Amino acid sequence: MNMVSTTARPGLDVLVSGISGIVAQRLGLRETAYAVADLLRDRLPGPGILTPREREGSPDGYVSSVLYAQRDFSIVSVVWRPGQYTAIHDHVSWCTFGIISGIEHETLYRDMGDHLVEIGRTDNRPGEVSGFAPPGDIHMVRNTSAEIGVSVHVYGADVAKLGSSVRRVYDLPVR
Repeated sequence: MNMVSTTARPGLDVLVSGISGIVAQRLGLRETAYAVADLLRDRLPGPGILTPREREGSPDGYVSSVLYAQRDFSIVSVVWRPGQYTAIHDHVSWCTFGIISGIEHETLYRDMGDHLVEIGRTDNRPGEVSGFAPPGDIHMVRNTSAEIGVSVHVYGADVAKLGSSVRRVYDLPVR
């Protein structure tokens, strides 16, 4: 994992400091996600948090890069070319995300045991921030804009150690 120092990425040091303070409070999962969302709303970095090359993404699929990780949380960038998307999945921990560019279209699902049911859709646009915590965090995300999408995600786990924030990928039918 090639993480650049927090001072080499404009705005990252402020996020790390603020998130560290929130996580140290040992709030519940949802309360932590919402507190980090409030912080990210006020301090969402610009595209300069990534290098021009990192902002290009990949034609092979969206690119997720760990910008900072410690035991209690990780900050990850996600770069999506138009039309790229995730599998339907949930997470190992709470998550907060902020959109820098593009539109992250999110479809939410509920697990009914033998199938999934769609329970909502949201278009997350530049400057918007949201957060959630398991359970109830099953979703699929797609860049529906014509431009490359860039977002910052904060997870309540050491994603560098785990390798991913995804707990489970769902291949159940959607009804």
